[in-house]
Amino acid sequence: MRKKTILNVLLIAFVISFFITPLGYHAKVLLNTLFASTPQVIPETQQEAIPHYNWKLKGPEWNFFNFEKSSGKVVFINFWASWRLPCAAELKGIQKLYDRFGDRVDFYIITNEERPPVEEFMEKNDFTFPVTYLIIGEPTPIPIMEPPSSYVIDKKGRIVVRQDDISDWDNPTVIGLLNKLLVSK
Repeated sequence: MRKKTILNVLLIAFVISFFITPLGYHAKVLLNTLFASTPQVIPETQQEAIPHYNWKLKGPEWNFFNFEKSSGKVVFINFWASWRLPCAAELKGIQKLYDRFGDRVDFYIITNEERPPVEEFMEKNDFTFPVTYLIIGEPTPIPIMEPPSSYVIDKKGRIVVRQDDISDWDNPTVIGLLNKLLVSK
């Protein structure tokens, strides 16, 4: 075989591996992570307050609770789905953010899926943040965006970040923002 033919066969095999092997899945997650952008902070003059905190959700154990428990706190909300590849990439950074701020920031990592696939996905990826389950049809204080998407809300209920695409949440900009929001009144 000629050298060019061998190179073409190797290239085709590499491309095919992206579609049919676990290596391809992990490579696509890595590529999504590399191309994730830093979330943009909304200028203070353009920040809007959420209208209310009355929002019924389900916790990791399928128990109902109300978002009102987060009134007056810094809140991180992320909408995700286990079957969306960009979500898998984004959640790695969110896990690191949760490890750093989980005891001081209220995290709502929200999905509208059933528990079994979510629990399998969480275990497979070693995610430990608490999962929140969306109750379809329940009134919400924020627009539900297509996953992956996120919000950061300050103690006064103002939306400080509204991100509607994959983002790098484990970076100095976000860490600095959360530290600033935590010390503000």
